[in-house]
Amino acid sequence: MGRRPSVFVRPVSMEEGRKLQRISRTAKDPVKLRRAIVVLMSAQGQTVKDITMLMQVGEDYVRDVIHAFNERGFDALNPKWNGGRSKTISDAAREHICLIARTSPADWKITAFSTWSLSKLAEHLIKQKVTEAISRETLRRILREGKVSWKTTTTWKASNDPEFIAKMHRVLTLYDTPPVDGRVICVDEFGPLNLMPRKGKAWGPVKRPRRLRATYNRYGGVMHMLTALDLATGKLYYRIRPRKRWREFLGLLKALRARWPKEKLYVVLDNFSPHKHAKVRAWAADNDIQLVFLPTYGSWLNWIEAEFAALRYFALNGTDHRSHEEQNAAIAAYVRWHNARANPKTNFALASPIRSWTEYPAKAA
Repeated sequence: MGRRPSVFVRPVSMEEGRKLQRISRTAKDPVKLRRAIVVLMSAQGQTVKDITMLMQVGEDYVRDVIHAFNERGFDALNPKWNGGRSKTISDAAREHICLIARTSPADWKITAFSTWSLSKLAEHLIKQKVTEAISRETLRRILREGKVSWKTTTTWKASNDPEFIAKMHRVLTLYDTPPVDGRVICVDEFGPLNLMPRKGKAWGPVKRPRRLRATYNRYGGVMHMLTALDLATGKLYYRIRPRKRWREFLGLLKALRARWPKEKLYVVLDNFSPHKHAKVRAWAADNDIQLVFLPTYGSWLNWIEAEFAALRYFALNGTDHRSHEEQNAAIAAYVRWHNARANPKTNFALASPIRSWTEYPAKAA
């Protein structure tokens, strides 16, 4: 029997050659990767025998790949998977697996570990006779199809304020029906403002993220932004100071009082100690300013928090300011832009379950 004639791929263009090279470097599917390398080597003039020796595959495999590429082009590189064998794990067993995965090992009197790995979960399923055998990859697919994903545990801080509901409804009432004899102002501190590269998001070329310097140094000290949100207009008023003591906070109140000299001010604020300083309380009482304190651990009820999130996202994230003057100028520019487009603040969390609370919930929803 004579030697089989050598087979070569059809002539490929320069663009096709570049595409084959790109696939041979980046393809994640091992079948597509192997086929692309076979075609590329054949296009470079290597014989079937040489390719077989280098790739450690059979001659028939190499010939089939080359013939398929000559007939169908790049489509021949993509594997055509069959439907596969029928499921060996029933739908009921799959549902049971997903239920067990959502439990804790402690629920099964297992004290050696606090969470399931795929191998530990598979071992437990076999021990509980949910299935006779199961691989980690099969288990991974079953959980993904059952919409069970690997999640990070989050914390929940309960309020110990016995007047939580009363204080919350007091704030919501001010938001929903602002008093006719004055205006509602939300106040809080934003910061600390230090000089550091801040990660952020921006449009850019695919797979080419913008780079910022990495540094652990914090030169220039820190600054603090004392801010007020006027709900009647939606505008922000602020001042940046090196400290945030009761003196700086009282200075902000005096500035607000001077801006609206004839109106009563209802100032919504948290329980930060400078807010409750005796001199602050006395001055506020003497100048027709009512301090409306949020319930403990209820800062999310302060409407200004959403404005701080936007300020951080649009003005600071993705920046690397080298001086406080530069950073303060960026904040000032954002606040001017914000105030030029501001609208009255209405409809605070209308669909939130907090509206139906009659008592503080025992755990997070």
